[in-house]
Amino acid sequence: MLRAKCRILCVDDHEDTSEMLQLLLSQEDYEVVTAVTVEDALKLAKSEEFDLYVLDKRLPDGSGLELCKKLSAATPDVPCMFYTGDAYEWHRLEAVAAGADGYVAKPDIDALIEGVRKLLAQRECAATV
Repeated sequence: MLRAKCRILCVDDHEDTSEMLQLLLSQEDYEVVTAVTVEDALKLAKSEEFDLYVLDKRLPDGSGLELCKKLSAATPDVPCMFYTGDAYEWHRLEAVAAGADGYVAKPDIDALIEGVRKLLAQRECAATV
């Protein structure tokens, strides 16, 4: 029996970052869906099931922190992780206060992949194969 692929929603307004995350995480055998705005992310989260949200803090129509709060309220069993350019400790603490389960400063892609693996390691994934 095939194991379900974990589904990740990546929300970042920079197309190159979204494409890179989609490529790298797909190579790790995750299914990756991308969104560029808070509005698009909320629509996707309401219409599809995900196992992890990877968010940027700064989005064109709002804050990733507010998005994290809304996603956590709507789907409390799905972890949120930030991958953002804000690298100070107080930025991480803000994200944790908003409900984040992980925080990685760009461009540390190795830490991002490790964080994704860690957060998804024990999950029964939503996707069917």
